[in-house]
Amino acid sequence: VRFSSGEALARIIAEKANPQVDLLFGGPVETFSAGIAEGVFEPYKPPAFAVLEPRFKDPNGYWVGIADDPLVFMTNKKFLAENKLAPPASWNDLLHPAYKGMLQMADARTSGTAVTRIFSILEVFGRDEAKAFDYMKKLRANVQVYTKSGGGGTIPVGLGQAGGGIFFIVDALKTQQEGYDVAISFPKEGIGTATEAIALIKGAKNPETAKKMIDWASSPAMQNLLAKHKINFPPAHPEVQIEPGLAAVMKGAKIFPIDSKFAGDNRKRVVDLWIQQVLQ
Repeated sequence: VRFSSGEALARIIAEKANPQVDLLFGGPVETFSAGIAEGVFEPYKPPAFAVLEPRFKDPNGYWVGIADDPLVFMTNKKFLAENKLAPPASWNDLLHPAYKGMLQMADARTSGTAVTRIFSILEVFGRDEAKAFDYMKKLRANVQVYTKSGGGGTIPVGLGQAGGGIFFIVDALKTQQEGYDVAISFPKEGIGTATEAIALIKGAKNPETAKKMIDWASSPAMQNLLAKHKINFPPAHPEVQIEPGLAAVMKGAKIFPIDSKFAGDNRKRVVDLWIQQVLQ
């Protein structure tokens, strides 16, 4: 069953007394940190656990990382040319009047991509919430629509129905691969990357099967398939090499990992603030 990660977490919490799925596969790490607080995961450490970097695993085994997923700016090249703009290279570039009503990005009520974006902005502003939310309120004036899913705005940007947006790199590069004339850029102030994770559901009806899936997803056997099938995730497993084309796109970019504990502990509060101060 496929959902945006925020929707998936809400469903897992709602079904806590009688789980209908055995694992949560994919989604940014702050979703999993929030799930730990809700008591919906069962610890399990797959064979790869010992070799994963600390940021790619919960120390107690409540989730393990399967990939990394940086955020990027993606803009329509025709839109840029018509407005005599270079691809945005700063968060402030997205406040340019040319982008008024021309940006699409995900809605934090449903999308983990949006939550990662919000926590990226918080980090850029040194976790000064007043400054971060002031920026997001200014950005709101340029947002055409907040989409239900993280990748929901990629095709509108590709078609030129929107001028640009903020997306995970896996979705942005897929848009390029599909032939849309878009530019991918990174802000000089830095932008966040979220570990994509997998976790066993507490009370899963098929735990042994789920554990086999976690073993595979966290192993080179699965992660070597990413580059082969042009799925643009940097791998989490240290024995798997990042695809050279993907590495070239990311070269020189200032990318920082989202603090999973801080994001998990503050996820609900920060999303509620975003709804109150930015969305409304």
